[in-house]
Amino acid sequence: MGMVGGGIGAFIGAVHRAAASLDGEIELVAGAFSSDAKRSKASGKELHIDPARCYGSYQEMAQAEARLPVDERIDFVSIVTPNHTHFDISKTFLEAGFNVVCDKPMTFDLAQAKKLRTIVEKSGKVFALTHNYTGYPMVKEARQLVKTGKLGKILKIVVEYPQGWLLTALENENQKQAAWRTDPKQAGASCCIGDIGTHAENLARYITGLRITELCADFTTFVPGRQLEDDGNLLVRYDNGARGILYASQISGGEENNLNIRIYGEKASLEWFQEHPNELVVKYSDKPRQTLRRGNDYLSQAAKDATRLPPGHPEAFIEAFANIYRAAARSIDREVHGKKPLKNPDFPTVEDGVEGMAFIETAVKSAKSKAKWTRAIGA
Repeated sequence: MGMVGGGIGAFIGAVHRAAASLDGEIELVAGAFSSDAKRSKASGKELHIDPARCYGSYQEMAQAEARLPVDERIDFVSIVTPNHTHFDISKTFLEAGFNVVCDKPMTFDLAQAKKLRTIVEKSGKVFALTHNYTGYPMVKEARQLVKTGKLGKILKIVVEYPQGWLLTALENENQKQAAWRTDPKQAGASCCIGDIGTHAENLARYITGLRITELCADFTTFVPGRQLEDDGNLLVRYDNGARGILYASQISGGEENNLNIRIYGEKASLEWFQEHPNELVVKYSDKPRQTLRRGNDYLSQAAKDATRLPPGHPEAFIEAFANIYRAAARSIDREVHGKKPLKNPDFPTVEDGVEGMAFIETAVKSAKSKAKWTRAIGA
């Protein structure tokens, strides 16, 4: 693996590195860890990377790695930079012949996302998107319950992602993570929905397989002077007739990372909370509710395959991330060795990235409109 971004002081880059290395299938060997060449070199030294493969820019990295023999160069690049840079970096490495793992949201806007999809398809390379919450074993169990009809027809989806970290103007206090997320030149048209609302939409779509047909969005910017929204509330209509509520907020004081979902079907319903990820609650109208726990033999094979530890030994955020990397690595391994791609690999792809950008664009359009409902913009 090579990495672009994720240098000294970066939170998510360290998470990506820990997740990628967890199963012993991926080794970090190169990187352009900062747009500042000196900082990139310093980060590479901290990470014990060969100085010759610590690059001053991603362009230099792509060119230099492509010149190396096939058995020496990187097999894929992990992109962990702000999303306004994702398109150019992905394009550069795909066209240089490399597979890509990219953080979300995939691009700056929907137009870029559609262009990137075309580039991925033309390249024949693996492209994985780190919607990491789909990697949790009990999320996979929830998906299996829906797939096998245990819930019956889905009637209602309530998905929430409240945080409280942007309740004050951190972007004015040299807080790097806040600064780029609230800057429309870097984050794009949305802050809260683009950053965490996309996770909520993706989680609902991953578990249920349902797509949004229409939505009604209300955006609010509560912190004075902030350029983008810090709170979003959406009413949603799905393609099977189900109705939904999607709420994402970064000014919900006291909340940490409380992504959660409740799905109501004709036969049963379920709920899952990211802050308590090892449990999945299944509820019935005519019998007691069940609490399913990660690691047990009664779970589906999909949940078992995503589990590393026995019951009672909690697994969480980094392991979920690692499941995305492990699944992507196995597809990348096949691509590198000229084998046929796996059928239906279980990791988010460029299609999920396009869907996510279409969701953001639809939500922004709806929030600006005086109309009650806005039809989903095609992915």
